[in-house]
Amino acid sequence: MIVALTAKNKLGFIDNSIDQPRSDDLLYGSRTRCNSMVISWILNLVTRDIADSLMYMPTAREMWIDLHDRFHESNAPRVYQIKKMLNGLQQGSMDISSYYTKLLILRDELRDYQPTSVCNCGSMKKWMAYQNQECVMHFLMGLNESYAQIRAQVLMMEPLPIISKVFALVVQEERQRSIHHGVAKMSIDHPVSLNNVNSTTAPKVSKAGRGDKVVCSHCHVRNHTVDKCYKLHGYPPGHPKLKQQLSQGNAQVHQFSSTMQDHLSTPGDNLTRSQCKTH
Repeated sequence: MIVALTAKNKLGFIDNSIDQPRSDDLLYGSRTRCNSMVISWILNLVTRDIADSLMYMPTAREMWIDLHDRFHESNAPRVYQIKKMLNGLQQGSMDISSYYTKLLILRDELRDYQPTSVCNCGSMKKWMAYQNQECVMHFLMGLNESYAQIRAQVLMMEPLPIISKVFALVVQEERQRSIHHGVAKMSIDHPVSLNNVNSTTAPKVSKAGRGDKVVCSHCHVRNHTVDKCYKLHGYPPGHPKLKQQLSQGNAQVHQFSSTMQDHLSTPGDNLTRSQCKTH
């Protein structure tokens, strides 16, 4: 309500900063019309029951005083509540911007309840510097421990920067972390995608002979190709069938040697040296 009256330049009708002119004053009519307009604004903002109780008051000033006496509450409970919320305020899962905004809302409301004075001695400047220092301390104390490094850097600055500057520094730190996190995530995800490509493009080569229906063209046995056929190329050392293959090979060699000897010892087939030369 105060904001609306200030915007309309009518706040003086409720805080008594505009004097009531005499009835013979030239501004009396304008003053009366403005007073009636402010009264209508107040009546439209309150409930019907409250408006009925204010209907017969002649000035907006009297209405304002009556409403203040009825509904004004002590500021002490709210000030206690705000200070308790400030002392327990932590960033937690909030981002820096949300945490900073919540802190400023509480600080501004608390400042509204504090008494203010005007002076020309320079003490107000020191008081404002102290208020800024308190706000910066509250902001830094509530940050997560992951921001301990930037917190230490701010506390070592002399003089201590204003709260908006501290907020800008912490936001820059938050953005740099988000960039590094994104780059690290891409570097982790990239090899996985390559593995997925390899697994989809090379199963026929890497898994051939394991579960595919491959038949050897030499022995006609499944699960291997002719270039890996043991029966054709021989069994590797340590294979159970290696001794059997060697014994069979020796028997064949022995049989071949005996056959050749029998063939050479046959009389009808023998040739003399002279016959071989003649032949």
